[in-house]
Amino acid sequence: MAIVIGKKEQKHEAGQDSWMKGRIRSEQIEKYLDNGKCFIDNTKIEGALAGNTNPDPKRIRDILQKSLAIETLTLDETACLLHVEDSELLTEMQRVAAEVKTRVYDNRIVTFAPLYLSNFCVNDCLYCSFRRGNEQARRRILTMDEIRCEVKVLAGVIGHKRLIVVYGEHPTANIDYMVSSLRTIADVKVKTRKGWGQIRRCNVNAAPLSVEELCLLKDVGIGTYQVFQETYHRPTYETVHPGDTVKGNYLWRLYSMHRAMEAGVDDVGIGVLFGLYDWKFEVMALLSHAVELEDKFGIGPHTISFPRLEPADNTPFVENPEHCVYDAAFKRLVTVLRLAVPYTGTILTARENAQLRREVLPLGCTQTDASTKIHIGGYAERFGEDQHSERQQFLLGDTRSLDDVVRELAQAGFITSFCTAGYRCGRTGQKIMKLLRTGTEGQFCKLNAIITFREWLDDFGSEQTITVGEKIIAEEIEQVRRKMPEIYEQFLGYYEQTRAGDRDLYF
Repeated sequence: MAIVIGKKEQKHEAGQDSWMKGRIRSEQIEKYLDNGKCFIDNTKIEGALAGNTNPDPKRIRDILQKSLAIETLTLDETACLLHVEDSELLTEMQRVAAEVKTRVYDNRIVTFAPLYLSNFCVNDCLYCSFRRGNEQARRRILTMDEIRCEVKVLAGVIGHKRLIVVYGEHPTANIDYMVSSLRTIADVKVKTRKGWGQIRRCNVNAAPLSVEELCLLKDVGIGTYQVFQETYHRPTYETVHPGDTVKGNYLWRLYSMHRAMEAGVDDVGIGVLFGLYDWKFEVMALLSHAVELEDKFGIGPHTISFPRLEPADNTPFVENPEHCVYDAAFKRLVTVLRLAVPYTGTILTARENAQLRREVLPLGCTQTDASTKIHIGGYAERFGEDQHSERQQFLLGDTRSLDDVVRELAQAGFITSFCTAGYRCGRTGQKIMKLLRTGTEGQFCKLNAIITFREWLDDFGSEQTITVGEKIIAEEIEQVRRKMPEIYEQFLGYYEQTRAGDRDLYF
């Protein structure tokens, strides 16, 4: 059975206060500061935004050429893009964003599923239904047996190969629990129609960790480590994150990626919860974070995410947000982020509804989730099709199945990639940054996307999806034959082995 603790018991759980006091390590903040200052400079960001209004079209087109060269933009250049109002220039920006994505990542889209393991939390974020002050929330943390049940559905029924595993900040979900759960997930194998299903990459979305804890995650073999700043605007951050909580420390969270890099976790993911503050400021701050990581470690973020505030149970703050990001602005920020940080992966989530995802995905996104459940135990325990507000962090906009999403992507000309080869054969960190900036990684991606798509279709695809998928596979194989003749025969061998039932082959 899962561990379930009542609302009053959670607040007084033995050892929770002392655990909270020991979380923040000031020496692991101060060492990264520049003369005592952090890298988010509000004055510089606001000055760039104010100084680049009404940009000249020629300058915009020069900036777009820089993006096409896969070079990170400056704050001033990004501010120019944020201020474009001419509809033709906006359309050109969207076209170039799509081209940049294709140059770096080819036409593949990576799919994943979030797996929430716990909704216990010591924090009290005003926008989150998991906050400790929400006495209506039904608290739960999964046992290892329950995690196995979740993974059997994800890997053996739906067909996912990669997860983003989500943990609350609480002593019950400490580093020991995280390591045990990741090992449990990796050990599950499930028989499928022609082969076997298994989660091959676990990305982690968790609270800020110390260098020592991050070393343990590195050793267990994680993919990307995600920590979203939520908002980079410090006054807003301190308003929505009460100061008597761990998350109330702005700098501890801001330097999470620095500590990850120091620990050897060189695939990191950053993001903002859009709607907490002005979206243009947040885009500029995300760029500042990427530039900081490039400057300090030679490696920018592996991914950038852009979730928006969504309705959440018993959470009045989200009902009428002051800085609501409407769809037109959302499309703009996705476009500008692709252009400003052209090498990075960008993640579009099921927070957004299906129609908006159809419109936004072609603007340069590389990853999206499907068959998503975000209540604890949601994959193995069938609660019907309805969402359960008291069990989950927020309400989803798109609950379509992976099969439906894969079929729609194929119809739109995208191939779904289930490849997890990069981090297992060393294409991470500085190595992958070089490959991404030169467009070389896209070649590996194309080969592995075809092989893993073939595997998924044979093991999980519906007849309708197989029919559509076969067409795009044929088109992709023909591209390999024409563009990569030197490797075509070896590739075809791997492909035929996969058709015969071999699994997890990759370049």
